[in-house]
Amino acid sequence: MLQIRDLIWGLLFAVCAAAIQVQITPSQGEISVGESKFFLCEVVGDAKDIDWYAPSGEKILPNRPDIFVSRSDETMSSLTIYHATVDSAGIYKCVAKNGDKEAQATVQVKIFQKITFESAPTPQEFNEGDDADIVCDVVSSPPPTIIWKHRGSRIQVAKDVRYKIMDNGHLQIRGIKKIDEGMYNCEARIMARGEIDFRMIKVVVNVLPTIRARLSEVNATADTDRSALLACDADGFPEPTVTWAHNNVVLETGDKYTLNEDGSELLIKGVKKVDEGDYTCIAKNKAGEKTEEVSLNVFVKPRITYLNNQTASEFAEQVTLTCEALGDPTPTISWSFQNRVFTEGEQSLDRNIVVRSHARVSSLTLKNVLFTYAGQYLCTASNSIGQDNQHMHLEVRYAPKILGPVTVYTWEGNAANISCEVEAHPGASVVWFRDGLQLPSANTTNMKIYSTPTISYLEITPDSQNDFGSYNCTATNVMGSESKEFLLIQAEVPSSPEIELVEPFSSTAVVTFEEPDSMGGVPIIKYRVEWRLPGQDWTGKEHDASDAAYLTAITIVGLKPETTYEVKMSAINGKGEGESGQASTFKTEPVQGEPSAPKLQVKVQERGNTLKVNWIKQDDGGSPIKHYLVRYKAHVSDWKPEMRIPHNSEYVMLSGLDWNTEYEVHVVAENQQGKSEPGVISYRTATDPTTVPDAVEGGSGLGTGAIVGILIVVFFLLLVGVDVTCYFLNKCGLLMCIAVNFCGKAGPGAKSKDLEEGQAAFTKDESKEPIVEVRTEEEPTPNQGGGPTEPNETTPLTGPDGKTAKDGSTKGETEVKNAAAEVKTVPNEAPQTNGNESKA
Repeated sequence: MLQIRDLIWGLLFAVCAAAIQVQITPSQGEISVGESKFFLCEVVGDAKDIDWYAPSGEKILPNRPDIFVSRSDETMSSLTIYHATVDSAGIYKCVAKNGDKEAQATVQVKIFQKITFESAPTPQEFNEGDDADIVCDVVSSPPPTIIWKHRGSRIQVAKDVRYKIMDNGHLQIRGIKKIDEGMYNCEARIMARGEIDFRMIKVVVNVLPTIRARLSEVNATADTDRSALLACDADGFPEPTVTWAHNNVVLETGDKYTLNEDGSELLIKGVKKVDEGDYTCIAKNKAGEKTEEVSLNVFVKPRITYLNNQTASEFAEQVTLTCEALGDPTPTISWSFQNRVFTEGEQSLDRNIVVRSHARVSSLTLKNVLFTYAGQYLCTASNSIGQDNQHMHLEVRYAPKILGPVTVYTWEGNAANISCEVEAHPGASVVWFRDGLQLPSANTTNMKIYSTPTISYLEITPDSQNDFGSYNCTATNVMGSESKEFLLIQAEVPSSPEIELVEPFSSTAVVTFEEPDSMGGVPIIKYRVEWRLPGQDWTGKEHDASDAAYLTAITIVGLKPETTYEVKMSAINGKGEGESGQASTFKTEPVQGEPSAPKLQVKVQERGNTLKVNWIKQDDGGSPIKHYLVRYKAHVSDWKPEMRIPHNSEYVMLSGLDWNTEYEVHVVAENQQGKSEPGVISYRTATDPTTVPDAVEGGSGLGTGAIVGILIVVFFLLLVGVDVTCYFLNKCGLLMCIAVNFCGKAGPGAKSKDLEEGQAAFTKDESKEPIVEVRTEEEPTPNQGGGPTEPNETTPLTGPDGKTAKDGSTKGETEVKNAAAEVKTVPNEAPQTNGNESKA
């Protein structure tokens, strides 16, 4: 075996010695584009030169940038191809030379392109509805096979006509939808080499914005410092940005406008009429933009811009009042005077009042001007937004006009006032005359003149029959004068009342009567009722005529059962007492036991939630009335606790009642035999005067809490003022209590005296029940004490010295009060006055 091997080597050596041999390693090569590779050319034998030749046949020179040739020793040379390109492919040859000896070898170099994704961007965005071309550019040699996958599955072009794989490998989706959005796999394959590569591409489908205005029209009122809100809602992908424009100008947040965070709401501050118009809401994203119009309608509350006072003379041909107003919608204008409203057209049958309107101007024409036309005229401009009111004054200059009654009754020694009431503009001067002589004259001492701005009073105290007769009042101003005759007539005593019916009971009788036919010229003050047993002296009682407004009959009390009586009546006026009428005879009934039900009347007091319930005592059943039992309730609630009122009381005051509530009152009389049937009456209290109506829309006002707070403060200040007044005037009140208890000041003695005289305070337990006031006489007449009253024809006026011509007698009242109840007691008998002290 060893010999054979040696033999072979020997032969090879012999051959090599005879020739040159060349071998290239590797014998063939495949290079991917961009890669580098080298080849070795090994020479067996002596070779002087070793050269490499390119596929084009050109000798490859050393130091080429793309192909590098180097000889490391005598038997080896290398060829290096850097960053191979397609042009680098071909057959390369290695040639070895030594003199005339030459040998060569070749190598086949193949250049191939690996799968390369030249363009496969991600994400790729498309608008919904477009034909999407998803880019995936792949190069290789040989060209690759492109496969598209979506959601893990291969896209089957044959099954969905919307999909198409283009010649360049791109994926086309016709009318792409939002549901087509997602990750797509672009996969390239070379079957010959088993090479595969892919790229994941994110496909985004943008949706064109949709936009909707919340209100296509927005109404606002100008000049109210209020804002208007315009809003639109936009949707789309990606989320659109929202902007607003007006008159092609983009609006931004500032003093006038405010935009919310996403721009969907535009707030227009301090709306003016110039802000009216169309506003454009613009929604924009990558897919495009959409717009929506929102109209802002700005209405203007009416505002009266022209209204002036006017002056005219009575009987002038006409005067025209003009009122101008602005507003949107155009306001309608109306006029009102006192309780009358004037609208468009002729306003009276005589065509003396005419209203004409045009656009925003209205005129009120008054023809044949009368003095009654003078006063405040109200111009009202109104539209659907609101209204504006302004007053103007029409001044009418006219000659004096004398008003009032021309006859005055009095009697000798009793002062009377003749009133000359004058209406005039400008004001008139008034002069009194009698028989052509101006009053008062030097020889008249029983006449005085007192004047107010509109009335002149001639006070006369007749001394004799000569003072009765005619008196002249003459009023004069720059417009003219007027005179009027007044008659002072001697008053007479009244005629006798006529008794119509006497209704007897066991111990009482009700006398029904008619007023006298003749009052004597002056009001009746009292009625006298007299009764007696036949043949005995008369017993009488006077009843104040001021109660006749609700008294249709007078009750006689204290009679004996089954007894015959005579009764007669007379009337009393300021002149004196008239004759009594014809006496009527009646007989009382047997004792019946229980008293009859009292007759009730209700008077509402100045404070509308206080009721005064009067009762007229009927038959007492033969035994004295012990007391009265009073109870009351609102119709929808339970009875209040029963109150026991003294037998000599004639009314009860129910205070602190609920406003605007129907109340039912029962009054029962009780004697030793039992109780009467209840006298029943119902009455509704007044509406609360402090009730505040709701504010009109758009208007501004105080809240309920503020109103309550103001009322509490006012009430507190009022209490403090009353308490201070009571301290200094009557030595009572909270300040007086503090002075007595802490400062040692002596308290007043009048209060204890009132209690000693038998007046009592009816109190209730801590139940917060209304205050109850009980009195035992009729309410005092208007001229009995109290504050000053309006003078009449027989009431002397206060002279310059502050004194009156006559001092009328007054009737005092004593009061006892506490926090829970109020009781007032006055002697039952009315004061007796003679005729000379009365006033007609």
